Amino acid sequence: MIDAVLFDLDDTLFDQRHWLAGAWRVVAAVGEGHGFDVAAFHAALVDIAAEGSARGGIIDRALARVGARALDVGPFVDAFKSHRPRRLPLYPGVHETLDQLRRLVPLGLVTDGDPGIQRSKLAALELDDTFDVVVLSDELGRDRRKPHAAPFQAALAGLGVEAARAVFVGDRPDKDVGGAQAAGLFAVRVRTGEYAALPDEPRAWRTVAGVAEAAAAIGPLLGQPQSDLSVL
Repeated sequence: MIDAVLFDLDDTLFDQRHWLAGAWRVVAAVGEGHGFDVAAFHAALVDIAAEGSARGGIIDRALARVGARALDVGPFVDAFKSHRPRRLPLYPGVHETLDQLRRLVPLGLVTDGDPGIQRSKLAALELDDTFDVVVLSDELGRDRRKPHAAPFQAALAGLGVEAARAVFVGDRPDKDVGGAQAAGLFAVRVRTGEYAALPDEPRAWRTVAGVAEAAAAIGPLLGQPQSDLSVL
């Protein structure tokens, strides 16, 4: 049977663009008084981030685009990390789905990123008390980010569940699907967020539209023999 369901956070439970939109406004505001076009700087941040948030160096490249390469990037990065929105919207149906699942099995969260930022997202999403275990991989070391097995193993240990009796739900094939499978979990991929169009490589046990559909796929297997999962 499946004894636990674990989730990714960004672009799985909510659209990370909502958080980034506020963060870029805060970062752009730091540019006031530095002699460059703040509106152009904000537009550059948004445009460069849209090329792929995982590429890094977004603030540095945006400063270079508006001719402010010589400025110390530190205050801009600090502003990014200090962004604390009061509320963020979950994807439709996520709150109800999590409520339904947690009545049946323990839930876990495994997420990469600055721990302060990730905790603030959970608060803004009103998910503080939703999960039985929350693993912020950066607290294990940035080199332990997904797809490293360590954060998955830490979540399983916190739940007291074997990998073969757990499912991980995430949006990224490389980090979420690949990492979960390497750690021995079954993986369900949701086609939401920045990476929705990427091919299913590696291939997940199931690929679905979103979290509600993931729960529908997993639900019949809660309380069922483990062998039933491997053959579906």
